[in-house]
Amino acid sequence: MNLCQGDIKIITGNSNRKLAEDICKEIGVELGNCEVGKFSDEEIYVDIAETVRGLDIFIIQSTSMPVNESLMELLIMIDAVKRASAGRINAVIPYYGYARQDRKAKAREPITAKLVADLLEKAGADRVVTMDLHASQIQGFFDKPVDHLSGMTTLAECFKDKINKDAVVVSPDVGGVRRARTFANILDLPIAIIEKRRPKANVAEVMNVIGDIEGKDVILIDDIVDTAGTITTAANVLKEFGANRVMAAATHAVLSGPAIERIEKSAIEKFVVLDTIPLTEEKKIDKIEVASVAKIFGEAIKRIHNNKSVSKLFE
Repeated sequence: MNLCQGDIKIITGNSNRKLAEDICKEIGVELGNCEVGKFSDEEIYVDIAETVRGLDIFIIQSTSMPVNESLMELLIMIDAVKRASAGRINAVIPYYGYARQDRKAKAREPITAKLVADLLEKAGADRVVTMDLHASQIQGFFDKPVDHLSGMTTLAECFKDKINKDAVVVSPDVGGVRRARTFANILDLPIAIIEKRRPKANVAEVMNVIGDIEGKDVILIDDIVDTAGTITTAANVLKEFGANRVMAAATHAVLSGPAIERIEKSAIEKFVVLDTIPLTEEKKIDKIEVASVAKIFGEAIKRIHNNKSVSKLFE
């Protein structure tokens, strides 16, 4: 493994510049002078206007909307610093796009999470730092070190003054139980699970709640909220089953298509998300509260640079 002894340098593309600036403030360094633009035919170009030779380079870039453009920016920045003789190249990807296709669920499907891992390594990344992968086993798609950070503690902190001791953490589906348990342990709360099934083809899903939520405040917890269909439907079901207040939390606020309209019309009173993906102006509604992950990424970057344990962040 490449243990770089050079100074730290942080650069970023266009996907989440505000987070990169906030991380730099946490670390106490200036954001590197890197311009990422386009030629007239939409090809991406990168211009790094300062030396990176021998340095420990951290490239901060979420592969969020526009997903393909953000991914190409990241790959081209990695290639640029590799060819400029960087000492070590760390790809810091707060939101790892294409992670939902992590296995073949049916014939002739791609595994894009593995494809992106291969692209990052081929481009020249020596290490990947990311947060709340859709499936933690995606770490195994890399032959390079992966630091998998968790946003659960940051999200949980936002609810300490919003809940009472009788609140319940709810997973919107069976697949998210482990995440819900982690979140609930931080707040010392019980969990419940929404179980859904389709009795037969073309018949609407039937939902049941496993656990006691009647008359209690509940917190729905998820990793990625895209069109918000699952989480808003779950919120409405919880209300029907007697929940008092319904709140929600998620690491990655993709919020595409009808997501904002669905959240506005749903039973969710407060929805806390992290800034792994920046919210555009039209997505900044009263129900949505944003918490920053700059501190945890900043601390992780400092520990990686100094060759210290990153796992200490979760103790």
